[in-house]
Amino acid sequence: MEAIQHRMVEVNGINIHIAEKGKGPVILFLHGFPELWYSWRHQILALSNMGYRTVAPDLRGYGDSDIPESVDSYTCFHIVGDLVELIDVLDPHERKVFVVGHDWGAILAWFLCLFRPDKVKALVNLSVPFLRFDRNIKPVELWRAYYGSDHYISRFQEYGEIEGEFAWVSTDRVEKEFLTDFPVLLPKGKLFKRPLDEPITLPSWLSEEEANYYVTQFQKTGFTGPLNFYRNLDRNWELLKPWVGCKIETPAKFLMGDKDLVYHVPGMKDYIHNGGFQEDVPGLKEVVVLEGVDHFISMEKPSEVNQYILDFFSQFH
Repeated sequence: MEAIQHRMVEVNGINIHIAEKGKGPVILFLHGFPELWYSWRHQILALSNMGYRTVAPDLRGYGDSDIPESVDSYTCFHIVGDLVELIDVLDPHERKVFVVGHDWGAILAWFLCLFRPDKVKALVNLSVPFLRFDRNIKPVELWRAYYGSDHYISRFQEYGEIEGEFAWVSTDRVEKEFLTDFPVLLPKGKLFKRPLDEPITLPSWLSEEEANYYVTQFQKTGFTGPLNFYRNLDRNWELLKPWVGCKIETPAKFLMGDKDLVYHVPGMKDYIHNGGFQEDVPGLKEVVVLEGVDHFISMEKPSEVNQYILDFFSQFH
């Protein structure tokens, strides 16, 4: 890990922290919630040894990057704006890179391909497929209709409320619960399935030392920045109206675990496997579902994920 270099880059009016290693074509890695550049540690090390320059930012609101105060500063346009300028800084000649996204990072990577396809050579996205916009139903209402008001997306909406509950539980507990067994429901007064005095057994792919890296960072920053991504779901839905029906032509590959909570959202398997996903993303070359794998796929199965990334991007040199 000592070989990974860290620096701050000023883009789109804010400072973004990036971790990078290697020389060659740039691969830009975009993390999800509640993660950091660190989620890509296995990919950074492996792919930088295979002829790529690997770069993983902390997205705005996370880690060592700036955390704008206003909730309004976390729309898809703000964050994709950060990425467009970052790509220009990383590759000032071609101004075009390979992209790998996971969770929120995957959502943002789809948006990047939708708004600025000229910036992306090819895309590998993990865990969250392109989500078709429905003109009529706001996303938060949709989640609430399916799962009720205890659903984590509903619970994240009220500014300050869930932060207070997280603080009461402790950052250590919250972060480890999310990484270990991502909770779909967060009932008030009893956020997690386990009693708070019951120790968490970390999964085999996450050491105590690795988990504590996340905990230490979130103890410094809190969760408001990351939660503000969710607080813009309905705002994004309003802003994205001009792109309803637009297709993503960027060459893309999609990887997902069969135990991932996203895979089990009602209608998701049908969308992924029976033509809807391909219709929205004509550039989609392959969908891979890894058996026995959960949500944090890049950390759970790093060597398999690395090989899929390598095999796909090597076609586009």
